[in-house]
Amino acid sequence: MSKAKPITNGIGMIIVVGPSGVGKSTLVDKITAEYPILFDTVTCTTRPMRKGEREGVPYHFMSEERFRELMAQDYFVEWAQVHNKLYGTPRIQIDGAMAEGRIVIMDVDVQGARTFRAKYPNSYAVFILPPSIDELRHRIKKRDKMEDHELELRLENARKELAQAGEYDAQIINADVNQSYEQFKKIVEEIVKNR
Repeated sequence: MSKAKPITNGIGMIIVVGPSGVGKSTLVDKITAEYPILFDTVTCTTRPMRKGEREGVPYHFMSEERFRELMAQDYFVEWAQVHNKLYGTPRIQIDGAMAEGRIVIMDVDVQGARTFRAKYPNSYAVFILPPSIDELRHRIKKRDKMEDHELELRLENARKELAQAGEYDAQIINADVNQSYEQFKKIVEEIVKNR
């Protein structure tokens, strides 16, 4: 971990940020299995389902028409267009979890993180970095089948996002998932202890 701001009392939201393919959802899945006080939001998206996914895991999949209907109803706390697809976080999930006294945890891109940090000042944002752009390219190619131009768009977006890593409360380089998880777990444990 290169840097971390001190953790204060009363943090109600953990925001896990980083480029596509860096391992955000792996860290969130592992930590939520270990800490039932954490509530992982399920984002809505217009992107197609990938192999191994199903409705509600890890997204609510919907048509662009349905997504835009929900946008018009102010259903989302935030929404963004990423890689030409729409993503949005339902307000009802966050409000419900916080009302139950749980800590909301979510993995989002830089656009989403900016919105959540503004709307929820009691949040703590952890930026996950790849060890290199080449390693990120390898991970994305291994996970997703896509055209070269689509891959290059993702990597260009990743470069822009990585340039903003220093603006976040903590940064973790995800070179080894087990070591990264231990660093991430220490942050979460401190947040849970000080809530």
